[in-house]
Amino acid sequence: MEQGSDDEPPIVLRKEDKRRRRKMKAFTSNSCMEMDHLAMEFLLPTTNKITKNPDMLQLSVTGNWTVEQVKTQVWLRAVTTNLCPEFYQKYSPDHCILLYQKKGSWCEIYDKHQVFQTLDCIRYWKALKKDVGKIHLVLRPQPSEESIQYQKFLNYLIGYDVTDVSNVHDDELEFTRRKLLTPRKIELADRDPKLYSVDPWITTKPLPDYLLSKITNSHILVVIHKDTSSQTIKVSIEDTPVQVLHSFFLKTANKRALLGLPEDVSESDFVLRVCGREEYIFGNYAIKDFHWIRQCLKSGEEIHLVLETPPNPEQDVVPKEDWSQVDDCTGVAGTHEQLTIDEKDHERVFTISMWDCNRKFRVKILGIDIPVLPRNSELIVFVEASIYHGQQLLAQERTLPKPFTEEVLWNVWLEFNIKIRDLPKGSRLNLQVSCGKAQTQASKDSTGHDGRNKGRLLYYVNLLVVDHRSLLRQGDFILHMWKMPEKTEDNSSVNADKLTSATNPNKTTSMAITVLLDKYCYPVALPKSRDSRESSDGEEERGNREMPNHLRKQFEQIVVTDPLHPLSIEDKELLWHFRQECTRLPTAYPKFLGSVKWGKQEDVMITHRLLERSTAWERSSLDVGLAMQLLDCHFSDANVRTMAVRKLETLGDDDILRYLLQLVQAVKFEPYHDSALARLLLKRALRSKRIGHFLFWFLRSEIAQSMHYQQRYAVILEAYLRGCGEAMLQDFRKQVEITEALQKVTRDIKAVSAEKYDVSPQVVFQLRQKLESLQVSGLPNSFKVPYDPSLRAGALVIEQCKVMASKKKPLWLQFKRADPTTLTNDSIGIIFKDGDDLRQDMLILQILLIMESIWDTESLDLSLLPYGCISTGNKIGMIEIVKDATTIANIQQSTVGNTGAFKDEILNQWLRDRCVSEDKFQQAVERFVYSCGGYCVATYVLGIGDRHNDNIMITESGNLFHIDFGHILGNYKSFLGISKERVPFVLTPDFLYVMGTTGKKSSPNFLQFQDVCVKAYLALRHHTNLLIILFSMMLMTGMPQLTSTEDIEYIREALTVGCSEDQAQKHFLDQIEICRDKGWTVQFNWFLHLVLGIKQGVEKRSA
Repeated sequence: MEQGSDDEPPIVLRKEDKRRRRKMKAFTSNSCMEMDHLAMEFLLPTTNKITKNPDMLQLSVTGNWTVEQVKTQVWLRAVTTNLCPEFYQKYSPDHCILLYQKKGSWCEIYDKHQVFQTLDCIRYWKALKKDVGKIHLVLRPQPSEESIQYQKFLNYLIGYDVTDVSNVHDDELEFTRRKLLTPRKIELADRDPKLYSVDPWITTKPLPDYLLSKITNSHILVVIHKDTSSQTIKVSIEDTPVQVLHSFFLKTANKRALLGLPEDVSESDFVLRVCGREEYIFGNYAIKDFHWIRQCLKSGEEIHLVLETPPNPEQDVVPKEDWSQVDDCTGVAGTHEQLTIDEKDHERVFTISMWDCNRKFRVKILGIDIPVLPRNSELIVFVEASIYHGQQLLAQERTLPKPFTEEVLWNVWLEFNIKIRDLPKGSRLNLQVSCGKAQTQASKDSTGHDGRNKGRLLYYVNLLVVDHRSLLRQGDFILHMWKMPEKTEDNSSVNADKLTSATNPNKTTSMAITVLLDKYCYPVALPKSRDSRESSDGEEERGNREMPNHLRKQFEQIVVTDPLHPLSIEDKELLWHFRQECTRLPTAYPKFLGSVKWGKQEDVMITHRLLERSTAWERSSLDVGLAMQLLDCHFSDANVRTMAVRKLETLGDDDILRYLLQLVQAVKFEPYHDSALARLLLKRALRSKRIGHFLFWFLRSEIAQSMHYQQRYAVILEAYLRGCGEAMLQDFRKQVEITEALQKVTRDIKAVSAEKYDVSPQVVFQLRQKLESLQVSGLPNSFKVPYDPSLRAGALVIEQCKVMASKKKPLWLQFKRADPTTLTNDSIGIIFKDGDDLRQDMLILQILLIMESIWDTESLDLSLLPYGCISTGNKIGMIEIVKDATTIANIQQSTVGNTGAFKDEILNQWLRDRCVSEDKFQQAVERFVYSCGGYCVATYVLGIGDRHNDNIMITESGNLFHIDFGHILGNYKSFLGISKERVPFVLTPDFLYVMGTTGKKSSPNFLQFQDVCVKAYLALRHHTNLLIILFSMMLMTGMPQLTSTEDIEYIREALTVGCSEDQAQKHFLDQIEICRDKGWTVQFNWFLHLVLGIKQGVEKRSA
């Protein structure tokens, strides 16, 4: 059948047009006569009373029947042939599931809406040249008591009941749980049990020159301990752990008895582990590539390892799965040719292709139901309905405004200027309820010809137009909407929250909107592809033109612009016009894909075909920034996002860890729960315990704090927990238990100490009492520290625990080290916070780690100290107490009181007092210069401007570092009503004094500081696109309402985008001079902090 023009009546009929359908002439053609009929043999759940064999039915299945129809036909045949009537007449087809065997595994045909000929089993049988496929109809299995208890345990660890479907309008949650079984099983089948149990932490980066310079003749000394004895050996940095063990056994051949080594054991019976840490030096890697070895080289500490038997891989046993794998093609629609009604007998059509639907998409807004009316009764309310794909608006309509009452009814169709055939997968119907003031005649005149006013957004909700099965949504929906946060409420992730397709679970208190979508006689499916290519080949030829020279320059300028540079209409037209050129250049992909009209089916198909045929992306070297760009909120197309993920799959474990937090946040931009990105996270976590540990806490924290995405994150976390192994599960249980216990203690302490900043001795006494009773009754004996899983904490050192002087009453806790091989007497210090969202701190610290890795590649050691910090629940979390460190405020105040903020020499004197010799002092000054330079550059680029003396700290070895990043970006305007002078970063006279300079004078250390800053700044500029994309993703997912043009613009200006290296160098040196000129203003602000006792965030960190 020919596609109709815009004015022609559409082919597919809505239910209201049923009568017209009967009058249409049925099509008959050769294609109809040759329609696939598939011979199937069904083994039934009942047995033949005579032969005692399972009942069997042969059925010729029409290829375009749905799975549900096939089950129904089998059931009808069983009933009509009088097979076991006591069973088939009593039960329905829903009581059974369909299974088949593939390569020795049982697979379930799970999706009842799927067209039969698109199933993976059909392809499998055809490949085996089987004439008849065999399907088993079995009773739907009921979970055992053991499975129910196991599920409860998993739900406890997740912090959410993944089996609860009370707040879903389809089965996507359960659907995804089943689909993620397949990648989990594949990963577990390939997992090396021994490698997984020891999980070596290695880096793929070359050893930086600054570390090589600390190594003599490529050899290092390693101390290996066995019981109470030890042996120092010299090894090459290129040696593998096996070679190190061999050297150790050679050197100790005559000392075996002394070391307690029986004669019948060899090096192959042992592994090396870091003393005091659950970190193994194992595997076929050079020892210079182990993270711990590099840390020791960096800090100048000795390398101490312990010789022990390897951990038992049996500890990582995974319980047997209750479920069968689902068919690999579950949720995949057929091709357009399989689904189209063109030239087919309409009586034999059971699923319809969306690409046959020429009608415009429409939605009927029935009304809204408001639980509590706003106080201002003079308001009007209206609904704005938009269709988005990523951030691209495809169509928009709105209702007329009506008076704001408890129930507002419109009962009106909104027809969009987009055809159903053009709706792409991943597009969402966004419904927003906004209010405005009732208009007087004067205000009506001022709003313009259409009478529209902007209104204030109150509520929003999204509905995916095409569901997870690729089926067009049909029928009526009651959607519980999300409320826009008030200015006084936490709105840190509102930008990402507005993209969610989840509905508000608080049904009793939330606004509800009722909408109706057109109903059709059959399911309407979005085809996976089109077989015939004639129409698009001509289009592709048009995109393959030779580019004239005058346009090439313009094209190249567009491509090199940074990710935030907006594309003009002309830019987009040029990119689309020369799309073949774009696909040959990977750096052009984000710009090209940003120019695609995703609301035009032909354009989308051309784009997919171009991406499929181009090899440039696959052959190009990995550019993390480029791949991350395709995973941000602007791209919803699954092909595009999968392409980006394929590139990221080549990252090593250390890089996955480095970007893990951002990748977890990027999951929010996926239209559906099951995605290539979700599967990447799952696969890498199942391979590495360290990645799995952090994935657990990153997901659990989001589940506890983000109702908008808790279902999505919960289903990914469950898939991981079902494969991580028993040892990990028990470790997670202990960590969750300790978190819950400490949260209860913190809340009890808050209740007795009210809102005061100061902490009385009585409160500290009560805390210690509570911790004492907790230690006796309920705390686990030991637990992995959530922010550092290689460390195992033991019993509390109660006499060293206290309540910190802050409004939120954080707990200052000290734990013994649980590992008997530890060589230090230092306890593990943890600040436990309840009441602060630490996700913002985590995002900043993660970007600091990424900056550090960039500097490492340029052989710059800027001594950043990204301390441990992890959010473990709803506004609760843990922060590492950095050993031998104190705040600048403490140093200033403890010496001369509040005026210490103006005494330039105090910090220098404090540092000198902590050093035992002049040599140590000079080393401390050098570390101060480098770390101060690192934080000046990092805080400048990230917009972390004026800071106070309570959130800048220093260690006794001279390492300066910043803390408490929860309330920083854009928050520089005033303090206590006093306008603050904006300085680019903190470089005060007392800092300069440590560098040996005052006023405008210079010194060797200050010149070194300038040189370090410039090198560090220029190194970051070489990764501008990566930093910009990480920054904008951070603003989108974790910072309060910071997506205005100015906020996004900030990082471009900070990185001097578009300037030459010389201009950039001059720019940063100018910033240093501004700080020198205005350093006294920062000192004045610090003085205010000391005088007025202002406490913000984590302060008074020293014991």
